[in-house]
Amino acid sequence: MITWFDALLVTLWAAVTALGARRGLGGLAWGLGGVAACFLANSLSGNAPVALIIGAAIAVGVGTAVTHRIQNPLDQPWHLGAGALGGFALGGVLIATLALSFPLDVQVDARGSRGVYPSVSLPPALYTAVRGSALQNGLRGVWSGNAAVKTLLIPDQTRR
Repeated sequence: MITWFDALLVTLWAAVTALGARRGLGGLAWGLGGVAACFLANSLSGNAPVALIIGAAIAVGVGTAVTHRIQNPLDQPWHLGAGALGGFALGGVLIATLALSFPLDVQVDARGSRGVYPSVSLPPALYTAVRGSALQNGLRGVWSGNAAVKTLLIPDQTRR
């Protein structure tokens, strides 16, 4: 089922993809550099403020390098597609992170304890939208997936 939460995430993804396309080759570097910055910041840091500082430093470095290296980012028509690809990658990471960033509940029953996502303590309208989200349901495999993907999308769950 598609909810208003899905519509919001897809709109955000489209906007980030368009920003990448508008920047051309700079958008490709911006998108892939952003994904790399998120991964490195999450890998190197155990707390959010330090990860934010590391990510910002990497972003400033990549941005400065891209500005000096790519003089004419929109010379060829394919540069728009390359930029859109970078924006698509960064937007995908952003929406996946948002879809998986709500609190968990731990339920204990006869089968033992297990995490339930999202938490039932969310406001009812938000809980219903997130619980029924097609994107969020499509990302459920991340919880039990590859450690690198978990580090990128749900770093707090990787360290538990």
